[in-house]
Amino acid sequence: MRIIATLAFVLTAAVAFGQTRTLKVIPPPADVAAPPAGAAKTPSGLVSKVITPGTGKTHPRKTDNVTVHYTGWTTDGKMFDSSVARGEPTTFPLDRVIAGWTEGLQLMVVGEKRRLWIPEPLAYKGQREPKGMLVFDVELIKIQ
Repeated sequence: MRIIATLAFVLTAAVAFGQTRTLKVIPPPADVAAPPAGAAKTPSGLVSKVITPGTGKTHPRKTDNVTVHYTGWTTDGKMFDSSVARGEPTTFPLDRVIAGWTEGLQLMVVGEKRRLWIPEPLAYKGQREPKGMLVFDVELIKIQ
């Protein structure tokens, strides 16, 4: 199950970025090019800001599965993947995604929507597209 969910997440992102599947384009946020001065930065370089506070009290652990809605852009505003555009949330094991997601989602609680600026070393490390800093809006729906 973990491998299938991981492969589904990776393949969905790869297909969407390769534009072999048409997705409704979600406009990028105004601060997509760089995080605002008031955003929080972790020692690893991950930057985030809360867009909508959550109602939960528990943070996911690295070993949890999470259900989320998300949209990802490159810093030039190009959307490369979106569960929102597909109209269906995605569930995946938190320890099977890019390091920036693993770290960023552990800062969240259920119901929270947060914008993450993930530097390349915490994303795909320049090994595949999309390269560079990635920006995600993520809503944490459920922790399993």
